[in-house]
Amino acid sequence: MDIEEIIEDLIEKNADDFEISKLIKEHIKHYLGSLNEIFTENQGKDFLVKHTKTIDHFITIIYKYTLRKYFGYYMPFANAVPIVLVAMGSYGREELCVYSDVDLMVVYKAVPGYNIEPIIQSMLYLAWDAGMKLGHRTHKLEEIVHASNQDLTIKTAMLESRFLCGSKLLWMETERELLKIQRWQKKEVIQSIIQACEERRKKNPMSMEPNIKEGVGGLRDANTLSWICKILFGSIRLKDRVPEVIDEEEYKEFRSALEFLYRVRSALHLSAKKKQDVLILEYIPDVAAKLGFENKILKNAQMQLASKTFACMHTIDITFQIFTRKLTASLLAVPSRLSVLKQGRIAQGLYLVDHCLYASLKKPIPTLGTVLEQLQQFDDRDVSFDISYIHYIRQARFAAHNSKKIYKQFYALLFQSNVYALFNVLYEASLLQQLIKPLKQIQNLAQFDGYHKLPADIHSLHTLYHLEHIKDPFIQSLFDDLCPEGKALIRLVSFLHDIGKGRKNDHSELGAKIFRIYASKLYFSEEAIETGATLIRYHTLMSNTASREDIYSEKVVLAFISKLQTPHVLKMLYILTYADMNAVNDNIYTGFIGKLLREFYNASMEMFDKEELIDETTKRLRKENSLKKSPEFLELSKTLQKKTLSVPSNFFFLKLKPQAIVKTVKEAEDTPLNSYRYVIKNDDHLSINVIRGISFNIGYLLGKLSYLDLVQMDIYKLFDGKKYFQLDFNEKVDESDIPLIEELIENSFDMHKKAVLKKPTILKGEIDLNCEHSKSYALMHVNAKNQRGLMAYMMSMFDEYGIDIAMAKIQTIKNKTRNLILIEKTVPLCDNKEKILGIFL
Repeated sequence: MDIEEIIEDLIEKNADDFEISKLIKEHIKHYLGSLNEIFTENQGKDFLVKHTKTIDHFITIIYKYTLRKYFGYYMPFANAVPIVLVAMGSYGREELCVYSDVDLMVVYKAVPGYNIEPIIQSMLYLAWDAGMKLGHRTHKLEEIVHASNQDLTIKTAMLESRFLCGSKLLWMETERELLKIQRWQKKEVIQSIIQACEERRKKNPMSMEPNIKEGVGGLRDANTLSWICKILFGSIRLKDRVPEVIDEEEYKEFRSALEFLYRVRSALHLSAKKKQDVLILEYIPDVAAKLGFENKILKNAQMQLASKTFACMHTIDITFQIFTRKLTASLLAVPSRLSVLKQGRIAQGLYLVDHCLYASLKKPIPTLGTVLEQLQQFDDRDVSFDISYIHYIRQARFAAHNSKKIYKQFYALLFQSNVYALFNVLYEASLLQQLIKPLKQIQNLAQFDGYHKLPADIHSLHTLYHLEHIKDPFIQSLFDDLCPEGKALIRLVSFLHDIGKGRKNDHSELGAKIFRIYASKLYFSEEAIETGATLIRYHTLMSNTASREDIYSEKVVLAFISKLQTPHVLKMLYILTYADMNAVNDNIYTGFIGKLLREFYNASMEMFDKEELIDETTKRLRKENSLKKSPEFLELSKTLQKKTLSVPSNFFFLKLKPQAIVKTVKEAEDTPLNSYRYVIKNDDHLSINVIRGISFNIGYLLGKLSYLDLVQMDIYKLFDGKKYFQLDFNEKVDESDIPLIEELIENSFDMHKKAVLKKPTILKGEIDLNCEHSKSYALMHVNAKNQRGLMAYMMSMFDEYGIDIAMAKIQTIKNKTRNLILIEKTVPLCDNKEKILGIFL
């Protein structure tokens, strides 16, 4: 039996609103439960239209029931009741997604003789009781225009109004009011729409987890074009602007991309079982399955889904920018601006104003060679390119295979100081893929590593950006010292460092081969090409070694520099590492990491001066000789000089510079045997420095601070029973937390204090002890699941068993902790190796 017949039957039996709402709720629940099956047959806009029509049906039933309840058998004609229900927003466009709010506007007239407001209120309560998510507005007819002027969101929603049910006579009057909204201050309203759009796009940039609705290239960009069309032409359909504004092929590409995003958003809602517009990693497998993607040899289903999503959002992004400009060019034209453009004319149809290049929308289609020739004129770090110029060069003609002249012109661009801006404009115009054919393999390539925030191609562009915007003065000086060919080479390498991704083999090795083949088409020397290939082959080596290995071990440093061969390649790799890490994610290149890489660079550069391997003692002696010559050391008393040179820890001399050594020993000398001192720094990251003459309960302190990410810990034995501790954390803390940390440090000198420490889970094979590391140190590796308090527990055990720690390095990647701990050989450590390892298993 049809739901309307069931309701009529219930009315005959004097059923109350609760029974009616319960019935409707059950039908809605049943309908929502069948959406997965419906989605397999109808996807994209067709699915959204069908869903919208079903919601129309439920709302119409609720409205009819409400009238039936109030009027009984004396129901007036529909046009006689001065109420009209209007669908707005995505509901009005017939693009209602599964769990989106149903935007409903109720328009009425307060006609004497009808108790209109209680009728409307009763209808809305029934809808809510039935479980419908209504985002409603209720207005008298004469209030509509005023209401639309209160908020831009309301205005744009009203621009997409659609008759749902009720009085068609009142709808005709409502349409006249809506027409006033459409025509009211067109220029100002469109300017407001564009401004709001720019702010939205800044809040939702492209990322590995894109916002399908609000993000750059998302559905809201397409909506914005529709609103502008509605205001200008009275129709929200961009298709109606073919071919005078957008040609048939461009519209088809745009519409195809839009259709795919409709499918993605619907599948995302169904997978999440709630309103969910951000394509987070958690839902990607199920969304990919719902959309029919299947695993392939080079790309699994999730990768295919993400890549196509990025591609479609890029298409919508560029289309939106170009056609917003086309649609509004005449309306938003300012006479004074036209005069400025004319003054900035540099060629027919090209204008340079305030370092921004504009192109006439009617400028003839260029060739690729013409574009490259034009770009050679703009060697300016501040230059930018307006969307009108991107539209102009996007149509450029080119042969299937690039000529030697094209490659020579492209090679010349690499010597300019603004390569990022040049590459970016070529990328947006889909010309960079023609100039660098291997780029197509990584275009829109998803990177599901929990590390990169952007697809591979955009990450490569950002690497180039950070190469041109180096904030570290020392690294900038290294770049400035490069010869012109070296600068051009590192620019190309920065962009192509991940060119080997998206294939089966190791991307660094494959990338080096691809680079060598491609660079040979340009005009680099053979030496430069070999250097570039080496840099790409080892582009992750410096960051990985610094983060995971003991960079003060000669063996580690020698293994590192043996791959690079020359100090020149080391300098370039340091620059590349800086740019690459900054482009990965906002929180990757921290102050601590920067300091660590600089120390590794210095240690590696020093190693190039050594013709023979030297042992630990020789290395310390060299450091001691250097220290003895420093003015700071010579100012110390003879007694303190002797104490300094008697410090048993080799690592103290190997890591610290002479000035830092002198500063530390002076502070230690001033620290009484029965006391301590500490310094807390919270600039780039939280750092705690402690010198103590009494026992220090470091296990307790680490236990209390286990909510922070401990990345390095240095411990040195000094003299007179004093000891030095340096704790570095990866992040800053709020300044309001500093007093609490101070209190924790104070309490840590009470050896009776105990933090509640849970024994971590470390499996056999996840911990080892290398007693052959050096003459003075054994090396412990821990590669286990990251667990809160793991290092605190280990330090407590070391204290309990009298094991002295010289240094600890802690790193966490993909929920795995990699700890590297140097242990002084001051106890019969290696004789009890298995027993010591057993403490932690």
